[in-house]
Amino acid sequence: MNPKHVVVTGGAGFIGSHACRALLDRGDAVTAIDNLSTGHLANLDDLASHPKFALRQADITAASTFTDLDTVTHILHLACPASPKANTRMPIDTILAGTVGTVNALDMAARTNARIVCVSSSEVYGDPLEHPQPETYRGNCDPIGPYSAYTESKRVLEAACAAHQRQGTRVGIVRPFNVFGPAMWPEDGRVVSSFCAAALRGETLSVAGGRQTRSFTYIADFITGLIAMLDNESFGPINLGDPTEITIGELAALVIEVAGTGETARTHSRDAEVSVRRPNITRAENLLGWHASTPLREGLRHTLEWMAPLVSMSAVPR
Repeated sequence: MNPKHVVVTGGAGFIGSHACRALLDRGDAVTAIDNLSTGHLANLDDLASHPKFALRQADITAASTFTDLDTVTHILHLACPASPKANTRMPIDTILAGTVGTVNALDMAARTNARIVCVSSSEVYGDPLEHPQPETYRGNCDPIGPYSAYTESKRVLEAACAAHQRQGTRVGIVRPFNVFGPAMWPEDGRVVSSFCAAALRGETLSVAGGRQTRSFTYIADFITGLIAMLDNESFGPINLGDPTEITIGELAALVIEVAGTGETARTHSRDAEVSVRRPNITRAENLLGWHASTPLREGLRHTLEWMAPLVSMSAVPR
């Protein structure tokens, strides 16, 4: 196998850090790029001394971040504030990462003839009128809604990928569905991390609405599919998600059951709440031979075990 040098944008983030680790484990050289606006250096502590790993603390919206990376063979473009908490706090940064940052990463791929996989989102389907969602469904999105900075930046990301692919760049797109697992920090803001942190503290899990459904994908499964796409030459887009569907109310109850503590309280649904989300993964099965295999209960157990020491430390008076 020829040696690979993979650039991972957003490499200190939740998914990015897992991707860096998996790539190093199979022998690739990895350069992670992260401005640490939402990423955590602690996610990479165990990689800091690895001879094939380098971290570049820089912003992907600056073209100069990429100019001296000439030996790149593959790129995973993940950098973007991903949680609703983060991307509503920094909407302009989110838009810039998905637009300018994506174009910069694609330009590097074109210059080096690297294979690039850009990570989009299931949010491009909006509040879907087709269920489950195949990649051919064009979505039902509000371009000026409260979460539009994230959703529309991902739609622009896909448009930029398509434009580059038509010009010969080796591009692929994946659409993740609610990825979760260890390295989601307690204050991350995504529903699984919020529920897990509250349960571990013995607090009330605030369930907004509760009847809306989601499909949750364990991080190890997602990384397997992501790297399979990196090694493939398909454009996609390809859904990467567990088609098992669960209501948010049921998720809260399951987190409490696995954690052994906590209680729930129902609140009104958020504005612009998506009613359903479930992937059609036929394309992933046919092109990548991929499907998720980790049951939700098992994934939640691993997540709670990882998070428990952090929650205990944060409870210690200072």
